[in-house]
Amino acid sequence: MKKVTLIIVIVFLFAGANAQMREPKLGIGAEFGFPMTSFGDDAQYGIGGSLLYQQPVAPALNITVNVGFLRFNGKQTFGNLRYRQSFIPIKGGVRYFVGSYLYGGAEIGAILPATSGESTAFAYNPNIGFEFPVSDKGSIDIGLRYERWLRNNGTKSFAGLRAGFNF
Repeated sequence: MKKVTLIIVIVFLFAGANAQMREPKLGIGAEFGFPMTSFGDDAQYGIGGSLLYQQPVAPALNITVNVGFLRFNGKQTFGNLRYRQSFIPIKGGVRYFVGSYLYGGAEIGAILPATSGESTAFAYNPNIGFEFPVSDKGSIDIGLRYERWLRNNGTKSFAGLRAGFNF
């Protein structure tokens, strides 16, 4: 029974890539960041929101533009002060659907500091996710990514989760 269920799930996920994303879509989503490496020494978690625009350029390939706000909160640094830094990510990328709902992609862009003490960073991320239609024009989008920010004075990296709704 487990093998039959697995086969059904695989066929469901990988069938019909041509039916995906025939029109441009705009999505709004909640963003969550889980700091890794030395970034996790200061920050404990990040939370924010984003707007994601997708423009199809081929039956299974979309160009994306992603703009958002992400605030990282963290540990107590001195006295009652806690680590708090806010950023405005502006990224562009690609999203390729390997099935009706499953996609993989990548983004690059700039991370603008919204608080003092930080400099602009170059960002890149590979990502995977699922986009499930819930109406004729709406879909739920759940994506995971590993994101890295590069600057002159160091790097920040985190695992990211985006849960959104595309119109």
